[in-house]
Amino acid sequence: MADTSPEKKQLHLRNKHRSLYDLEKLAISNPLLLPHISINKYNNKSIDFSDPVAVKELNKALLKYHYEIQYWDIPLGYLCPPIPGRADHIHYLADLLASCNESVIPTKNVRCLDIGTGANCIYPIIGNKEYDWHFVASDIDALAIRSATKIVDAHRHLFEGVIIRQQKNAQDIFKNIIKPGERFDLSMCNPPFHSSLQEAQQGTSRKINNLTGKKNATITLNFGGQNAELWCPGGEVEFICRMIRESAEIPNTCLWFSSLVSKSTNLPVIYNQLKKVESFDVRTIEMAQGNKVSRIVAWTFLNTAEQKEWRKTHWQQA
Repeated sequence: MADTSPEKKQLHLRNKHRSLYDLEKLAISNPLLLPHISINKYNNKSIDFSDPVAVKELNKALLKYHYEIQYWDIPLGYLCPPIPGRADHIHYLADLLASCNESVIPTKNVRCLDIGTGANCIYPIIGNKEYDWHFVASDIDALAIRSATKIVDAHRHLFEGVIIRQQKNAQDIFKNIIKPGERFDLSMCNPPFHSSLQEAQQGTSRKINNLTGKKNATITLNFGGQNAELWCPGGEVEFICRMIRESAEIPNTCLWFSSLVSKSTNLPVIYNQLKKVESFDVRTIEMAQGNKVSRIVAWTFLNTAEQKEWRKTHWQQA
């Protein structure tokens, strides 16, 4: 596809993926993508997005072409993230930090906490490349930790800017991850969506059916994700509310706590929990990718004067 492809105008203005994929260029970055390219019904070059192998090779190409990632892989059965949507998440959080810094995005001095980084380590990859942010990335899954560590260790810029930590207790989110005396400008999370394994499997089946146009399509492992990636007791809303309660125990540790919220119907419960813990400010940032609409909910316990002092202390050289 030519560089003059129509823009995906719903994506953030700084998102590198606003144009349709130039698959010919991407295949130069990753030749293993080439066999998966075909002409679709609209007479455009495309791939089969229901094929996990094709999607993984596309991700490898995108990460190499745009983010200088020479090695990226995930174990069979782990979540293969859509790169444009994950990039949007990072860019909107950059705008959030800029709102506390006289509209200037802070860069080198920024420390981020990625809760549930997964085997793919995608948020640290994008955030480090786009804004030179430093990350602590956590996960509870041992194999995901090994996979993310392997990606980080393969790249000098990630090795110097990303720390991987395993959460040992399934009931904890920040505890055991944030070390005494550590401070973060931002915490981010793409929480488990479903409330049970059965619900997660049904959601995966619907996703594949929508991509293939076929009912009862076989669930493919790479679209399934592991248990910790897709579901937890109480689902998305309970996970986020637990995160909010835990954040209230460490209010001065992080400037902005945040989480992706996929279900808009969960917002009233989340807002109510934030009111209970007496957060100072709450922001809801709407995002859209294609037909999917989601949002980030961010909250801080620091008042205006404390935010100003944070900027002075942490971002003087940013």
